[in-house]
Amino acid sequence: MDLTKRIRDKMMKERLLFVYRGVVTNENSIPLLMLLEKEMENSEFGFVGRKRLFMFVLESLQNVSRHSDQNQHSDMSLVVYSKTGTGYTVTTGNVLPTARIMDLKSHLTEINNLQPDQIRKVYRQMLSTAEFSNKGGAGLGLIEMAKKTGNKVDYDFVPLDEEFSYFILSKTVNSAGVGVHFGENERPFHGKAISQLERLMAENNVYLIWSGHISTDIGKEVLTFTETKLVEEDIELNIRRRVFSILVEILENVAWYSPGKEPEEQFGMPVAMLRTEDEVYSLTTGNLIQNKDVEDLKSKLDIINKNDKVGLKELFRSSLSGQTIKSESTGNMGLIDMARKSGSKLLYKFEQINDRYSYYTLTVKVEDRND
Repeated sequence: MDLTKRIRDKMMKERLLFVYRGVVTNENSIPLLMLLEKEMENSEFGFVGRKRLFMFVLESLQNVSRHSDQNQHSDMSLVVYSKTGTGYTVTTGNVLPTARIMDLKSHLTEINNLQPDQIRKVYRQMLSTAEFSNKGGAGLGLIEMAKKTGNKVDYDFVPLDEEFSYFILSKTVNSAGVGVHFGENERPFHGKAISQLERLMAENNVYLIWSGHISTDIGKEVLTFTETKLVEEDIELNIRRRVFSILVEILENVAWYSPGKEPEEQFGMPVAMLRTEDEVYSLTTGNLIQNKDVEDLKSKLDIINKNDKVGLKELFRSSLSGQTIKSESTGNMGLIDMARKSGSKLLYKFEQINDRYSYYTLTVKVEDRND
């Protein structure tokens, strides 16, 4: 099974919306938070629930960022958003020394057993008595998280080796703003699926996945996050511009062929995936497409892939000259532009779903070249 299908199936099965794997910083935390906000804007999610979830995300990201320089596994940090029946779940994962587990688990158990009024009291006591370090000190971050979000959290520890473990922290809030806690009286919370997802992304050099309807606002936040990530990694300006420009085109390509929310939810949600390996950036999208559009699109892609740099330039000019102010689309200009700016062939695949729809996967690799 190819990677895009594996990712797509896992995201749909576990109702995952967004996953980021990598170092969490103060700078990229903002677009990470905004992605969730834009997703929730068009939902029926209540204000109280939204506020609680945002507070949890903010505290969780700060917690992960605070500990990101503790060991060589900081790039294994994970941020996951998923959709439940009537609400959302936010989960973070990060590596910590196994020696810390016992103390951390004790803090979490104690916090989950506190009533809201007790949480505030303990928080004030900790502020006055805790010995602070530059990492926050004495579980204060966890108690602050409980104070702001108003209810319990789920957690798990997955051993990596004798020295380190993967710490998974999760919170589910329903549309009414009530926290759903998978404690002793309900089905237990397990972090195995999150740990497996991190491993799948690591093995395939994937650092970002979006699986959901790609609206204009969602697309903007994916672009903002990608731009922030590239700047943080000190990627050459020319490469950054090309990756950004191609990502704009490839997301618009998904939106153009979208048959609508209802068929997407039934037969295949859109997927956007970013990978990097040996300084080559791979941008992949997958989306549902009507079968009647497949042959025409395949013909365009084949023509584009047969042309070299000079041929693509002429093809772009020809396509541009055929545009008018009344044109409904830019035809194949976006696809041609992706091929020109990437310096590589457009890799595509069509998987027929039924008599009406197929799933269209497109990958563009941005290679380091001088031109």
